[in-house]
Amino acid sequence: MKNTLFKQIGTLVLAGLALTAMPTQAEAQPKVIRIGVAAPTVGNPPLFTLGSFGIAYTKGWFEEEFKKDGVKLEWTYFKGAGPAVNEALTNHQLDFALQGDLPSVIGRSSGLKTRLIAAATVRTNIYLATPPDSSIKSIKDLKGKRVAIFLGTNMQLVVDRILAANGLSERDLRVVNLDTGSLDAAIATKSVDAAFSFIDLLSLRDKGLAKIVYTNRGSDPTFTRQNALLVTDEFASQYPAATTRVVKALARGAHWVSQEANQPETFLLWSKMGFAESLLREDLSAEPLKAVQSPLLDAFFVSRYKDVAAASYQLKLARNKVEVDSWVDRRYLTEALKQLQLDGFWSPVDAAGKPVTTVASGK
Repeated sequence: MKNTLFKQIGTLVLAGLALTAMPTQAEAQPKVIRIGVAAPTVGNPPLFTLGSFGIAYTKGWFEEEFKKDGVKLEWTYFKGAGPAVNEALTNHQLDFALQGDLPSVIGRSSGLKTRLIAAATVRTNIYLATPPDSSIKSIKDLKGKRVAIFLGTNMQLVVDRILAANGLSERDLRVVNLDTGSLDAAIATKSVDAAFSFIDLLSLRDKGLAKIVYTNRGSDPTFTRQNALLVTDEFASQYPAATTRVVKALARGAHWVSQEANQPETFLLWSKMGFAESLLREDLSAEPLKAVQSPLLDAFFVSRYKDVAAASYQLKLARNKVEVDSWVDRRYLTEALKQLQLDGFWSPVDAAGKPVTTVASGK
């Protein structure tokens, strides 16, 4: 009887092994993949070349990834930046979104079911500009001044961190909420005393319309903003392989940009968005492109999002606390890097932005 029982168990085990060894049904392909980008484009048809994501878009690598399957990619570029992307996600109009850290956190805190699946341009520099004849010489001189900031974007909390490091807060300023174009015009016409923004302020400087009194370039990397690729829970659950393939196209762009031989073309393509190559090179002079275009969801990336999540909740910009560790999903990036044979190509950094000794796929 005992032998009979063992035989029955053995038969069941073998049957189970045979079942698991059988090929699973192929994953259904989506008919359309909808991708939103929190950035304006240039011209018609739209031109978007910035970052490794923009390079992959320009090279056609997203479409190339899905061409043989007949999957259509729909692109939407949002001049309204992060808040407009969140509205589209709320209305179930997007499957993926390229977005900055603060609006992503705000969306997550409001109940948007998304996953952080790849970094896409990290440690972006910030600048403080004033009219050329201003007496403002430092961050501390901003107290009581009219200062333009694009609120609700991932610039805001970077500015808040910079202000706090200098003993100030937004309450100590007369903050004027302006988008990038309006902000630049306000500095040029002296409608505000100062403005925080990005590389666009270097263009104003070179035109003699502004002077730069502060930049974080080459200093503490925690005074930076981060961008990431998000996917909705619904899409990732239904189409995990397709999700990996989207990440794969982004990683392909990041790898291409990271190679020194491609950097002359990289800067040329980036300059088509309206910034001179000389300014782009100046802005990115503090770190290798390989570092700022790393797609890794490493300790630095996670710590920055945790900081944004905590600060946005404390400042009542976010409705609820956001738990970042469970939001980050490295599976798609890990698989994408494996398929591209890029395991270990990028080196992860710790929470302070310093290299770590162990290298792990997607981490």
